[in-house]
Amino acid sequence: MSDETTSQVSRRRLLGVGAGAAVAGAVAGVGGAYAVSHDRADARSGGDPTGTDTESTNDMVAFRGERQAGIVTPAQDRMHFVALDVVTQDRAALAAMLKAWTRAAERMTAGAEAAPGGVVGGGPYRAPEDTGEAYDLDASDLTITIGYGPSLFDDRFGLADRKPAALEDLPGFVGDDLDPARSGGDLCIQACANDPQVAVHAVRNLVRMGFGVVAVRWSQLGFGRTSSTTRNQVTPRNMFGFKDGTNNLKAEDADALDEHVWVQPADVPGASAWMSGGSYLVARRIRMHIEIWDRTPLQEQQDIIGRDKGEGAPLGQQAEFDPLDFGKLGADGKPAIPVDAHVALAHESRLNGIRILRRGYNFTDGSDGVGHLDAGLFFIGFMRDAHQQFVPMQRSLAAKDGLNEYIEHTGSAIFACPPGLGPDEHWGQTLFS
Repeated sequence: MSDETTSQVSRRRLLGVGAGAAVAGAVAGVGGAYAVSHDRADARSGGDPTGTDTESTNDMVAFRGERQAGIVTPAQDRMHFVALDVVTQDRAALAAMLKAWTRAAERMTAGAEAAPGGVVGGGPYRAPEDTGEAYDLDASDLTITIGYGPSLFDDRFGLADRKPAALEDLPGFVGDDLDPARSGGDLCIQACANDPQVAVHAVRNLVRMGFGVVAVRWSQLGFGRTSSTTRNQVTPRNMFGFKDGTNNLKAEDADALDEHVWVQPADVPGASAWMSGGSYLVARRIRMHIEIWDRTPLQEQQDIIGRDKGEGAPLGQQAEFDPLDFGKLGADGKPAIPVDAHVALAHESRLNGIRILRRGYNFTDGSDGVGHLDAGLFFIGFMRDAHQQFVPMQRSLAAKDGLNEYIEHTGSAIFACPPGLGPDEHWGQTLFS
């Protein structure tokens, strides 16, 4: 099979068109997990920093590797994020679900259906093994990332001693208007892809498989990435029209990722060592008051952000990637970048060197019933220790950021995302062993 042919493989072709067609060649059972034939030279690992911008919808991202895919993987264009509550107290049932999820996730990221039976398996008197809405679609760079919330480590499953010290709920911040129904969760799934239907299909099928073990607590659809995670990606724009994440950590910055993103062995001694090599995910639903912003003069918008709206250059500079010069004065004798500008308050030089890896998305969830868009930024950040990195950053922004007049934080959560999987490993294996 040529590279050109395999790059066009869809779920229908991969599994065979006929009813009940067996999975052969492309997806096969190996060592208790499903392994995928990577004939295609462009299949990229979740921890590989060499991937290019993800414009094609015919690519696969390797499910297994040192790190979970969906963190430093080149950010895809669409996202479906879901937080779940565990509704059983049966430890064995939870562990079995995580194992089954692993098999299904690996299949779906390879462009296959969630289970070998697919949309027709089991006959007319059983529910199909796959919901079918992605049957004719390719892998679309799908990544599926799992995380565990602080509440999972209560007394239900005997995991209290395995809880990492850094996995604590975030404190409240000035200006928060958090909805409990949009916050927290025992587990999370982040599905990212370049086709929204592929991302939704992944979450839908994992939730379906978890019936009786988990229930959806809240979810969020995202479109249009708001950060670049590799140097090959163009900086995107947020719903306020500004380039977002210019100075984001990138997949190529291996030393910086070790310092700021990946949990180190010394961070998780003893029973929490399963988290070594993982990363903490902070999710914040940030509603933007679009209508007010759209009536704000251009110069005021630029002063609030600290960048030129067109090019994305720091105020006082010419190009997007020019360094921020906080000492440079404007024609009025005042700092070109105001002291309360967003980029000034969030810059590492003002935060004792703190940096995080951002991977957020725009969202529009209809209107609020009074004629205003319910739209904004679904912030996702990955970091080594949220309480040492995100908390001081957000406290600084919450107290001084001029942008606060135009935004409000309505949802919040933190999850521990374990490292990637070896050839014969499955989710929950190290946690429950």
